[in-house]
Amino acid sequence: MKHARVLSSALLLTLAATGAAAAEMTAAQVDALLKAASPAAPANLAGKDLSDIDLSKLDFRHANLKGTSFFGSRLVLADFRGAMMEGANLNGAWLMGTDFTDANLARASLLSVVVLGGEVKKRPVFKGANLSGVKMIADLPGADLSGADFSQAVVGVNIKNQGMGQMRTDLSNANLAGAKLEGADFNRSLMTFCNLRGSNLRGANFFRVKLGGADLTGADVAGADFTEADLDGAVFRDVKGFDAAKGLDRAENFNRIVR
Repeated sequence: MKHARVLSSALLLTLAATGAAAAEMTAAQVDALLKAASPAAPANLAGKDLSDIDLSKLDFRHANLKGTSFFGSRLVLADFRGAMMEGANLNGAWLMGTDFTDANLARASLLSVVVLGGEVKKRPVFKGANLSGVKMIADLPGADLSGADFSQAVVGVNIKNQGMGQMRTDLSNANLAGAKLEGADFNRSLMTFCNLRGSNLRGANFFRVKLGGADLTGADVAGADFTEADLDGAVFRDVKGFDAAKGLDRAENFNRIVR
């Protein structure tokens, strides 16, 4: 996925690895700005560097976070655990090393977020986060999204938008065990070897999704649409609603699923 950034990938990785960037504001200053914000006068944090400060449990619902940098250093994750970010604009934000465990990101926008960094500890964490109704296009291979709520989320490609049509979400090897994906749109996403054990996939759209090697053991797939999805080696053991799933007869490599 290509990002509209002038800095090279190598430089971004170096900054993330060394913690070279310093936060422009303290947590107390951010908190004061957020408390003074309102829907009519949102806190303008766009483009700010808020790396390595504790932002847990702050209320970002009335904040503009477009292009904001939150990535943590080698020792610290940018802390958003339990933060209120409902409807927040995080488009283009730098999220390397961020921890959104149990954060409320319902209806937030995370389009073209920057999550460069191959180290496991640098990948964003969304464990138990509320991502219902979120709009997301991101590279999140190997990310921890276990127990997250993606119900009614739009994570797939928007064909009507040519810019978005050039990109798709990568959740390869991601942990979505126990996650709620009910009614979510994941069309054309990359989900190879994704852990979907025990997840709720009822009514989800997996049109042309790459699900090769994904583990759906114990998942509820009733009403989920697998039309033209690649199911090569996908595990469907003990799934619920298998007979009520859609498009399995038009899925690629359906004969190679594991039951």
